[in-house]
Amino acid sequence: MDNVLLPNHWRDLYVMLGTSSAALIGLLFVATSLHVKEIVNDDVYRLRAQYTTLILVDTLIEATVILTPLPVLFVGAGLAVANLHLMWLPMNLLLKASTISKNRRRGGFSARRALFVLFAGFVGLGGSISIMLGGGWGLFFVTASYAGCLIFAIWNAWMIMLGIGRLEQKRRR
Repeated sequence: MDNVLLPNHWRDLYVMLGTSSAALIGLLFVATSLHVKEIVNDDVYRLRAQYTTLILVDTLIEATVILTPLPVLFVGAGLAVANLHLMWLPMNLLLKASTISKNRRRGGFSARRALFVLFAGFVGLGGSISIMLGGGWGLFFVTASYAGCLIFAIWNAWMIMLGIGRLEQKRRR
């Protein structure tokens, strides 16, 4: 198989996933712009918003790579690079979060979420390598990784929203 010719159901799935990533990036920009003061003044929320955006951009890149008619080796390599970047993000975030003194408070930094993304990156990398080697089942692993990243983004956005809501509630008292 020289070129990736996705069956319609895979193509439709990745059109939907790529659209979801783009929509979530847009919503995250709107939400952060509405609460820019709270996010800029709080290291935890700023890092959350920044890394959630980067993870969503990674997923959008993955959808683009999959939908672009390229040789299988290039698709697998492109996905591998995206997943390596995805795995680097939580490791880098762990280093940055360790310097924030208030990251241990409720609603602060969560190592579980970082490990969740790291695991998703490993799954996606395994799928990417499988695609590079011509294994058709690799796309299932890439898709599972992608879905995990979208779940992470929604989970993180929810935590940002709750944290900002708590800050606003404290200010009103």
